Amino acid sequence: MNSTSPQAPALKDVFKNRFLIGAAVNESHITESAGANCEVALIQRHFNTITPENLLKWESVHPTPDRYNFGPADRYVDFGVKNGMFIIGHTLVWHRQTPAWVFQDEHGAPLSRAALLQRMRDHIFAVAGRYKGRIAGWDVVNEAINEDGTMRQSPWLKIIGDDFLLKAFQFAHEADPDAQLYYNDFALDNAPKRAGALALVKKLQAQGAPITGIGLQGHHWMTWPALKEVETTLDTFAALGLKIMITELDVTVLPPVTTELDAEVGPDFKLLPEHDPYTKGMPDAAQQALAERYAGLFSVFVKHQDQITRVTFWGVTDANSWLNYWPAHGRTDYPLLFGRGCATKPAFDAVVAVGRGIHYK
Repeated sequence: MNSTSPQAPALKDVFKNRFLIGAAVNESHITESAGANCEVALIQRHFNTITPENLLKWESVHPTPDRYNFGPADRYVDFGVKNGMFIIGHTLVWHRQTPAWVFQDEHGAPLSRAALLQRMRDHIFAVAGRYKGRIAGWDVVNEAINEDGTMRQSPWLKIIGDDFLLKAFQFAHEADPDAQLYYNDFALDNAPKRAGALALVKKLQAQGAPITGIGLQGHHWMTWPALKEVETTLDTFAALGLKIMITELDVTVLPPVTTELDAEVGPDFKLLPEHDPYTKGMPDAAQQALAERYAGLFSVFVKHQDQITRVTFWGVTDANSWLNYWPAHGRTDYPLLFGRGCATKPAFDAVVAVGRGIHYK
C-alpha cells in the first residue's frame, strides 16, 4: 500500500489521543524540492510535529561571528506553520556542530567566561528571539553528560563552568518566555548516564532553571536497550514533573562497528562487508525482526502515554537517515518506518497495530 494513499492510516491520527508524532526534516523537505516530493507528502500526512535535523545548529544558522544564515530556518518555520505543526528548535547549545570561533577571541585564544556567556546570550537571543511565538519548544542544551554520568568536558563547561546550562536556560526563557525548554540527550537508558542526567536536572530545578522537559533521544539498536530499561528511564524522569518526549527515534539494523555509543569513526576506517550486510536490500526476516522491535518500543510508549508528550523519528525514510553515514560512512541502514522509495515497511504496520491496541507478532 502506498503510505500516502487515503487507505494508509496516518500515524498522527493513530496516536492522536496519546502523543504527538514527529519527524526530523532537512532542507530539501522544507523547500519541497522535486527530489523530496514523496517524503514531503509523508511528512504532511503522517506527522504533526517537526524538528530540524541540522539547519538550526550553530554552524548552520550562525556560521561566522558577524553572519547569521536565517533563510533555511525561516523556511523550516514557515513549513511548520503552513502545515499546522508543533515546531521544535534544535539546538541552541551543543559541543558539536559549533564552530571553533565560538570559543575563541580574535587571536584564537580561549574566550573568558564573561565573553563566552555574552556570546551564548547573543546567539540565543538572535535565534530563539527571531522565532518567538512560532517555535513552540527548544532543545536548549544537548548532550552535556558522559556515558559514566559525569559532566562532559566540553568547551562550554571548561570555560564557563557547570552553570553554563543554567545560563542557557535562563537566556532562552528571556528570549521567548512562552517556549517550552528541554534538555536533550542520548543513551539515558544506560544506568550510570541516567543517574548523571537525573542529578543534573534535579540541580537545574533546584537552581530555578526554567526547564520544562527532557528529550530522550531513542537511538536504539535491535537488542539494546532492553524494554524494561526504557520503562525505567521514562519513570525516572517523569517523576521530576517535567514533560517527557522521545526526540530522535530510530533503530539501526546493522552490526556495530564500535561499542562506543558516542564514537566518531574516522575516514581511515576500513568498512568490511560484515559491517554492511544489506546493500542489496533488507531480507524478510530482518524486516520482521525490526517490526517486532518497533512493536515492543511502542507498546512501552503506549503503556506510558500519560508521561510522554511526543515521539519524533530522526528522519523520514531510510534514504535520508544519518545512520547511513554514522558511525561509518557508506553503509546501507534501514532504521525507520518508511523505505527508500517512501513505501511503508512491516515496522510501520507494527507501530499502527500497537497504536490501535492490536497485539503485533
